[in-house]
Amino acid sequence: MARPDYPLADLPALRCIGVASALGAPGPGPEAGPERLRFLGMAAAPRRSGRECTWETTLAAPAAALPADRWPALGQLCQDLADRVEAAAGNGLPLILGGDHSTAVGTWRGIGRHLAARGLPAPGLLWIDAHLDAHTPENSRTGNPHGMPLAALFGLGAVEFLAVPGPLLDPERVVVLGVRSWEDEELNLLQRLGVRVYFMEEITRRGQPAVFAEALARVAAQGPFGISLDLDALDPLEAPGVSTPAPGGIKAADLRLAMAGLARNPLLVGVEIAEYHPGQDVADRTGRLAIDLVEALCQPPAAELQDWEGRHGATNYAPLPVVLARGQGSWLWDTAGRPYLDLMSAYSAVSFGHGHPRLVATLAAQASRLAVTSRAYFSDRLPLFLRRLTQLTGYDRALPVNTGLEAVETALKAARKWGHKVKSIPEGRAEIIACAGNFHGRSITIVGLSTEAQYQDGFGPFPPGLLTVPYGDAAALEAAITPNTAAFLVEPVQGEGGIILPPPGYLATCAAICRRHNVLLIADEVQTGLGRTGRLLACEHEGVRPDGVILGKALGGGLLPVSAFLADEEVMQVFTPGDHGSTFGGNALAAAVGLEALELLVDEDLVRHSADLGQHLLARLQALRSPAIRAVRGIGLFAGIDLEPRYTDAREFCEALLEKGVLSKDTHHTVVRLAPPLTISREELDRGLDAVAEVADDLGRRLPRAA
Repeated sequence: MARPDYPLADLPALRCIGVASALGAPGPGPEAGPERLRFLGMAAAPRRSGRECTWETTLAAPAAALPADRWPALGQLCQDLADRVEAAAGNGLPLILGGDHSTAVGTWRGIGRHLAARGLPAPGLLWIDAHLDAHTPENSRTGNPHGMPLAALFGLGAVEFLAVPGPLLDPERVVVLGVRSWEDEELNLLQRLGVRVYFMEEITRRGQPAVFAEALARVAAQGPFGISLDLDALDPLEAPGVSTPAPGGIKAADLRLAMAGLARNPLLVGVEIAEYHPGQDVADRTGRLAIDLVEALCQPPAAELQDWEGRHGATNYAPLPVVLARGQGSWLWDTAGRPYLDLMSAYSAVSFGHGHPRLVATLAAQASRLAVTSRAYFSDRLPLFLRRLTQLTGYDRALPVNTGLEAVETALKAARKWGHKVKSIPEGRAEIIACAGNFHGRSITIVGLSTEAQYQDGFGPFPPGLLTVPYGDAAALEAAITPNTAAFLVEPVQGEGGIILPPPGYLATCAAICRRHNVLLIADEVQTGLGRTGRLLACEHEGVRPDGVILGKALGGGLLPVSAFLADEEVMQVFTPGDHGSTFGGNALAAAVGLEALELLVDEDLVRHSADLGQHLLARLQALRSPAIRAVRGIGLFAGIDLEPRYTDAREFCEALLEKGVLSKDTHHTVVRLAPPLTISREELDRGLDAVAEVADDLGRRLPRAA
């Protein structure tokens, strides 16, 4: 069914009604669900998507002193709930949060009354549940009312349910989806009535998107519809906090995608989420999943999200036209559920793939224990991280900060102070040399070293003592060095510059020049470090050990900004307490994730994998025969495709790749960068390279533009 796109201003507010009841459940627990969801921020979920939401009330179940008393108490609760739901439906979209599922009778009677008062039929209903919930007191084997509400909504079963006034549902407009636990009596009843039941076997066989679309079309074909979700419909491995779990079930990501944006459909007249049992939940996983599903319901369409970013954010980026919502391994998915192979990995920040389970588990465990205290105190994580980082890289000390830019600034401060205090450069005269075409960041100091006109335009004046020489020209470096030169800052491979590799032997020659002139050699390995080029550090390809190394991006495991400046004692000893710092730098959470990222690098042998797969990557790129390509460059899993401007530009090439489900990014208008996660498989890489070859062939068939 097509989903209409309605303006946000025309949509009703969500009205949350909690039902603190376990009267129908096999035991206590679900009555605590609504308040737990409220505590976890349920009402904030729609607001994040620009939808007004208020928590109207939480209904408490009347006391039932004896088991025999629960039916009258449950009947009264459903009466009260129907009244509140009818009132809420008059000025918003009711969101009912149980409690056990037996109170669904009150929910849908109340919504039915609201519709009837406006001359509309009873709602169609999408009942998402692991169970059929269609027993009557006569055939129920347990006697638990939460197994009976669906039958009651058709006018069958307990008199207490039937006494709640309101129209009955039309079985032809009711669908039960996700069933994997049932009894013959209730199945026979529903089949006799004409209710469509989708068992998990059919969902697995046909695919969740097709089944959900068909189910939605059925319930909404003749007018308003509602959704009743029993959380036990989800896989209990993802949603353990339910009263009656059943093995298997709908995957949370599938349900989130299926429900995305449905609250923007004006035919939706009510949503119910039932059977949340906080006492069975693990780390609030089920509660947060319920909130996530409500946020999905209210999700704006991709075009509106792009518009919001354009209207409310600074225009300092020009993203490709895709809105990403989920990532796993080498893959990303957009808000419509379309998959994309990631050949960009966030400029190497996602070297370990998206959502690596070890890194996510480390993040979650540490976040719940200790995250940020500032460096005013020691933590039990940072020493472990610093020790392991220096062990792997062979440097005496590391100074942790957050972003790559901060690490570069740290290196520049260290170099200047070293120049003044150790080399005896006159105060305020220390010079830093960098290379043309560099990209070390965008702070005022760093763009003072840039040769990219846009990076400097309008941002001056820049600090003195910043010089540039041609990249790859060791003689130019030596000619530029003066007695006041403190450091030479260089990228072993210029990433933003277009994956530019220097001539063989360049770094080794520069290292020798720096030693002769007592100048620090500082390597910016923010993008190239930690295995990207097939070595732990890219400088190792020429056997060079710089005086200082800057790491970032991959160090945070794709989860957090983590960076560091590494050097030996002679350089690092220039810092004393108070000289330099960062509130978040070296925090316990970042240290824990960074430490686990380093261990993953070793345990999964990713440096070797990058080297091996990098040879395959470069060989396939070099085999491309298209007039749209004038050169390819690369090392390890780091490559650039230099395009012929007469045929295309890099933005157009990347947009064509996007259409084929592959993500990359342009640089300097003519170069397409490829930097997949180091965890990518050969099969995945080949799939992406096949798309690259197809786009290159397509664009190469054009008539060339006039020179």
